[in-house]
Amino acid sequence: MIDVVLALAGLALATAAPAAVTPPAAADPPLKGAAEGPGKSLSAIRVAEWVASSGDNHALPYIIIDKPAAAAFLFSADGQPIAQVPVLIGIAEGDEATPGIGSKSLAEIGPAEKTTPAGRFLARFGYAAGKKRVLWVDYATSVALHPIPPHTEKEKRRQRMLSPEIDDNRITFGCINVPLAFFNKNLRPLFEKKGGYVYILPDSKPLEEVFPRLRVQPITP
Repeated sequence: MIDVVLALAGLALATAAPAAVTPPAAADPPLKGAAEGPGKSLSAIRVAEWVASSGDNHALPYIIIDKPAAAAFLFSADGQPIAQVPVLIGIAEGDEATPGIGSKSLAEIGPAEKTTPAGRFLARFGYAAGKKRVLWVDYATSVALHPIPPHTEKEKRRQRMLSPEIDDNRITFGCINVPLAFFNKNLRPLFEKKGGYVYILPDSKPLEEVFPRLRVQPITP
């Protein structure tokens, strides 16, 4: 377990170093300094340790979305940390998707319904509106992981991702927005063929309620 914590800590330090960040021209923000990683989130550490020790990912790559920290942590199929990036998530706090929300148009979704649900999801690539390739986290509730969509300049999504604040990362209808370079260079090569698991940490629910198998995972002192 200590190895997992050290690896995550090393990943956080590595991604915080300016020399390690090479954003493409006018394409991606650099990694968010405010999201310093699982060292500041016991929940993220616990989930990472549990997945690595139990093999809950079934030999597939996985990503942990830490909603309270507005950060994502990508791992290979064998549990090696790959990358850490900031994310944008649903504008409303909450850990459940509204029943039937997947059949609503964006215009029909109310502000309180714009949540990113917590839980464990088997995610696969597929097509969304406009024939865009996205990672479908939960197709039934229309929750996907993808780069910042075009025509969102008024919402200042890029600026929000760059901001040192975390609260302003809540802006989407429930989907998870990630940097474009991370999506294309890190996540897509891992998930494209067979998919992988997405673990979304809760806003308010107890962690063991969202991930019941954590109850048998000892907490590292």
